[in-house]
Amino acid sequence: MSAVAVYSYSHSVSYVTDNILKTFKDVLVQTGLDPQKLAGDHKVLHAGIKRWIDTEHLEFVTLEIYHPKTDALITRWDVAVSYAWSSDAGSFWVDTEGLRYAIKKLGLSPSEALYRVLVKNKAGRPDVEGWSATQFRSTDGMVRQCIGTGVEHSGLSASTSYWRTK
Repeated sequence: MSAVAVYSYSHSVSYVTDNILKTFKDVLVQTGLDPQKLAGDHKVLHAGIKRWIDTEHLEFVTLEIYHPKTDALITRWDVAVSYAWSSDAGSFWVDTEGLRYAIKKLGLSPSEALYRVLVKNKAGRPDVEGWSATQFRSTDGMVRQCIGTGVEHSGLSASTSYWRTK
């Protein structure tokens, strides 16, 4: 029985990781930005996010969209992970409609905008090759809008929110 639970948790971690990255790809495509950088960094992003979800060190993953000349944040998307996994839960889904509605409400990003993916981890997290320390851009003058749970797999879930100007 424990082999099934270990496999199921591993499957849940992979499912949630894949869908966090798909959420960011959808945001980029639907706001008019080129997802090539995200695709090019996929291996490193996936390895870090998956490892830190597996060890339960990951608090949230962030997609910052910023202006290349001013370095100012245009918008920010956060996906926070909740660790309520249970082998009895058995449900899995992704809410693409909630995300699509929020993107439409927020509007398009300037075509010259750049983006990057960051994470917030708990203390003691293991190192993952390709990741380094950095600072989040300021959200001063912005307000956070919660979309709700966007990914669920057997109780391991991810909730999405975004930041917009006031």
